[in-house]
Amino acid sequence: MLTYKAPLMDIKFLFEDVLKYYPHYEKFPEFEDATPDMVDAILQECAKFCENELLPINQSGDKEGCTFDKGEVRTPKGFKEAYQLYVEGGWQSLSHPVEHGGQGLPPSLGMAKSELMGTANWSWAMYPGLSHGAMNTVQAHGTDEQKEIYLTKLTEGTWTGTMCLTEPQCGTDLGQVKTKAQPNEDGTYDITGTKIFISAGEHDLTENIIHIVLARLPGAPEGTRGISLFIVPKMTVDAQGNCGENNNVACGSLEDKMGIKGSATAVLNFDKAKGVLIGPENKGLECMFTFMNTARVGTALQGVCASELSYQNALIYAKERLSMRSLTGKKKPELVADPIIVHPDVRRMLLTQKAFSEGGRAMIYYAAKLVDILETSKDEKEKKRADYRLGFITPILKAFLTEVGLESANHGVQVFGGHGYIKEWGMEQIVRDTRIATLYEGTTGIQALDLLGRKILLSRGKSLKSFTMEVLGFCKDKSMISSNPYKRQMNKFVWPLSKAVANWQQYSVRLAMKAKKDRDIVGSASVDYLMYSGYIVMAYFWAQMAQAAYEKLGGEVENRDFYRAKIKTAEFYFERLLPRTKSHAATMMADPKTLMQLDEELL
Repeated sequence: MLTYKAPLMDIKFLFEDVLKYYPHYEKFPEFEDATPDMVDAILQECAKFCENELLPINQSGDKEGCTFDKGEVRTPKGFKEAYQLYVEGGWQSLSHPVEHGGQGLPPSLGMAKSELMGTANWSWAMYPGLSHGAMNTVQAHGTDEQKEIYLTKLTEGTWTGTMCLTEPQCGTDLGQVKTKAQPNEDGTYDITGTKIFISAGEHDLTENIIHIVLARLPGAPEGTRGISLFIVPKMTVDAQGNCGENNNVACGSLEDKMGIKGSATAVLNFDKAKGVLIGPENKGLECMFTFMNTARVGTALQGVCASELSYQNALIYAKERLSMRSLTGKKKPELVADPIIVHPDVRRMLLTQKAFSEGGRAMIYYAAKLVDILETSKDEKEKKRADYRLGFITPILKAFLTEVGLESANHGVQVFGGHGYIKEWGMEQIVRDTRIATLYEGTTGIQALDLLGRKILLSRGKSLKSFTMEVLGFCKDKSMISSNPYKRQMNKFVWPLSKAVANWQQYSVRLAMKAKKDRDIVGSASVDYLMYSGYIVMAYFWAQMAQAAYEKLGGEVENRDFYRAKIKTAEFYFERLLPRTKSHAATMMADPKTLMQLDEELL
């Protein structure tokens, strides 16, 4: 049976000591209610909801799954009741604009909420989670009328939303989209086509589902330049926001999936369904990126959630399971054997999980601060900088954190040994649920091409330079400024980090030079380059956490062991995990000929 305790102290550490959320909030009048006391109270209540309502239906939801009968979908037992409590608690409206019924609290606080809910029950969290992207898209590109009709219901949680991109013949390559949009005289459009892999595409939680759909207008240019974006509700909606009849949106089937079985992944058939255009004609893909970037950061969060849930359960088991004796002598002589946590290899797995969970959380919350700026700041230059930085770090977050999250989940199974392979413990479910995170919202390979191809090569390294200057500025401040009383202790972090960043810059230049002679180098090097980048980015945040922990230990604080653990985990990360960059560097610099020289017939 899975257990989960919300890591509120870890979150508070990031909010207050590492990322300095509260001075950040004070810059925006809209966030005046986001005081430390208010945030603590919200997170404590959220923790109760997650631990008491969502966790108990996690494994049962996986076992039961969603059921499909003649186009109707029923979610697992308890999902609908939990969703009603979620709506009644105002959780959906937490971080959305007041003018549409939201509470106006920071998006970054909403990210913390999403982490707690996603860790307790990722399948359930998919339903409200998909709505956030739809809401952000309507908020950014919708007309005033569209916002009034759709945002109010989506904000209160009465309706949910989806993103409808993928079709049977295309996934990532959206230039192949065939769904048609035929204009009507009244300004609406008839949407006809089939979409697949639609998370939360059909369910019994709400009275209506608002689909954000990519489709082509008559005579539109071929490829991605000819795609438009439409709002297509499951049930027709009048000008007052009242639901009418079925809108010719039918669920053809549910996918029989490896994991996240409590989340309905639907095949949707649109048969002249009424829709309205959102954003300019033939600019749908650009508008959809509002949705996609939100979704990608949210998917990156799944890696953190998997690491956290697997770690918490593996740690409990490792402290209780007795097997063999420590190589350095009996640790529990009164027992028939020592707990397996005394064995170095078990410690390796647990510390890897801990490092990825806490380091990944810091990376996500850093990005969440950028989202605060992007959605709230009135300073266009500040917003542009935030957008630029978020665009650079998003593929790293999405791909790296889901890959290491999957690794963490596998470590959890390994710590349990044979019991990890048995369903009742829940550890194998975490692996199955997490495997999808490396695939949807763009596979690891697609994110890697985006990072190396678009963010590095096409920008001539400008985005990398901007981020590395921030990291090197931190290193200089913590190692050279005499006013830092922890300079000596921090040297074991800042010097390896400085060297890693310098190598990152040099390897990027060398790859750019190689790519001029052989374009295949981009594809052959990209995944290793992304993972290489991810380990360095996480090292930056572990160095920040170590510095913050030293500062706390320099004063009068309770629970000093908490801060000592941060420093010791940072030391583990730098000694045991950061060196992985060396193998990634060797592989990404290798000639692509060994990948391409073998004839297809011989593969």
